[in-house]
Amino acid sequence: MNSNNVSLDPFDGPNSPSEFLAAWSTSRGNLRHFFEDRALPPIDEQSQRAAGEAAVAEAFGLDPADFDSGMTSVSGAFEAASARAVTTPDPDIPQDHTAAAFFDVDNTLIQGASIIVFAMGLAKKKYFKFSEIAPVAYKQVKFRLTGSENANDVAEGRQQALEFIKGRDVNELVELCEEIVDTHMSDKIWPGTKELADMHLNAGQQVWLVSATPVQLAQILARRFGFTGALGTVAEVKDGKFTGRLVGDILHGSGKRHAVAALAAVEQLDLRRCTAYSDSINDLPMLSMVGTAVAVNPDAKLRKTATQRGWEVRDYRNVRKAVRKFGLPAIITAAFSTGAWRYLGKSKKKA
Repeated sequence: MNSNNVSLDPFDGPNSPSEFLAAWSTSRGNLRHFFEDRALPPIDEQSQRAAGEAAVAEAFGLDPADFDSGMTSVSGAFEAASARAVTTPDPDIPQDHTAAAFFDVDNTLIQGASIIVFAMGLAKKKYFKFSEIAPVAYKQVKFRLTGSENANDVAEGRQQALEFIKGRDVNELVELCEEIVDTHMSDKIWPGTKELADMHLNAGQQVWLVSATPVQLAQILARRFGFTGALGTVAEVKDGKFTGRLVGDILHGSGKRHAVAALAAVEQLDLRRCTAYSDSINDLPMLSMVGTAVAVNPDAKLRKTATQRGWEVRDYRNVRKAVRKFGLPAIITAAFSTGAWRYLGKSKKKA
């Protein structure tokens, strides 16, 4: 007999089946508490946190440390935006709360590399001298001509930018980012990619930018285009000023995968119903973790991988067609000639 004087044996006494089931359920609950509280008690809070991280990380196929790093990036992005999202969903569109789309920025949403545009904006505001940005400008030229991304170039350029903003006020940088987006980036968006993002929004799904670019710049882009939010590289802030250090992952390669996994946990997204878009083979970890992957303006390696895996490929570029028609030397000559005429025109006006 248990404490409620109800036999656990259905053949013992006049107990009804419902009484037996209730007693058995109570007994199982007591047994669970016995194991949890007495036989196998928690060791300490740190161990419990590790167990929780391991459980969630296992669900997304990540190491606990990777998931924890991704969660740090997500929380940093939320803190930078002072909210989870930067745009409120259209109240007239029924929301699909378990599906989302993740878009890379550089050469997927906009033409060129956002970090380079960001660096040029810093130079214009006298954050550093032109000679210090020359190597970064070279990387941008290489990026535009080859249409592919070099992980080392991206990392070096981003680290330079962190040093340039060290000690600067956050609000000052946000204002600069708004100016950069409005004057140098809004008109460089790929219309086809914007249509894809709007398709997801019209279906009531979340749309997130996931980029290596500074989170402030990515979030302003998201706000301008009406997207849900943005995850980007988070620079540490203390007392309203940048320390020159990063928080969490650099959102490049596997870093994006960690951040998307953490975001999916926070937003309760079903990654099998989510879609990811990118131009770079470096984003293969993010593309591989969702139900639908789309290669947009892909580099050669991603195009090959997409073909092998049966992923959709969308190419909105016309630079390659121009190179095939006129030749690369002619394109380079035209670019430098245009720049020279603009420079001479400005010089005459000053004179």
